[in-house]
Amino acid sequence: MGGLGHLLLWLAGRRRCYRIAGRSMYPTLSPGDKVWVDLRAYTGSRPQEGEIVLVRHPYRTNLRMVKRVMRVLSDGRCLLSGDNAEESTDSRTFGAVPEAYVLGRVILRLP
Repeated sequence: MGGLGHLLLWLAGRRRCYRIAGRSMYPTLSPGDKVWVDLRAYTGSRPQEGEIVLVRHPYRTNLRMVKRVMRVLSDGRCLLSGDNAEESTDSRTFGAVPEAYVLGRVILRLP
């Protein structure tokens, strides 16, 4: 999908742009990078291992994080990890999160 298509979906509320603040996903994503998130990616489907997702922090509900799905458990929870383990707060710290906390899938990194 081209840039115009993503822009139209953003205008329709189906895409949202986020700026990466920390180094937890480095080197895949760096501080200051912008990413497009498909907010409806998991309507009718489940996250898949290896996907990069936007997720609500389980204890700080106003905080949104970008993490990689390591595993989807049979009970519907997701194990999440940052690509930079030394600087990531993820499932190693807070455990598996309910699938409902996964808000969308990162579909594009913007230059």
